[in-house]
Amino acid sequence: MNDLTIELLITGGTLDKDYHAIRGELVFSETHLSELLSEANTTLDIQSQVLMLKDSLEMTDTDREIIYQACLTSHHSHIVITHGTDTMCQTAEYLLNRPGLLNKTIVLTGAMRPFKLGNSDASFNIASALMAVQLAKPSVYIAMNGQLFTAQQVQKNRALGLFETI
Repeated sequence: MNDLTIELLITGGTLDKDYHAIRGELVFSETHLSELLSEANTTLDIQSQVLMLKDSLEMTDTDREIIYQACLTSHHSHIVITHGTDTMCQTAEYLLNRPGLLNKTIVLTGAMRPFKLGNSDASFNIASALMAVQLAKPSVYIAMNGQLFTAQQVQKNRALGLFETI
């Protein structure tokens, strides 16, 4: 196991949405993480895997189980998961309560505005998650708004559009 490699599991969420001009809606076409990481000029050893491209409001426990299995079977102990912000807390708690992840540091992150639309928090949140996964002790976390939250003590404040400690 190479502890310096970060596994990046991609599940979709607003971060990976793009505007479809003909339909006039936000859609998934492909992940934009390689472009985002290239713009950041990162030198980290990152192994990316697209698990799904899904809006988190449509995420089910079956999808969460896919995420869990990917974490469980990963050869790496440092894992960052991109996720939609609406149900990110539920997925973090789901992972926290599953067996076999005690020696892994897992950080979920996302964005309030799509990366491709500009003026997005996507790059900042990904950078925060990549730094946090290297420094935090094994557990499950959420990195948003420049803060690192433990999975069981965070909520999304929809009125303010940010994450906060409960």
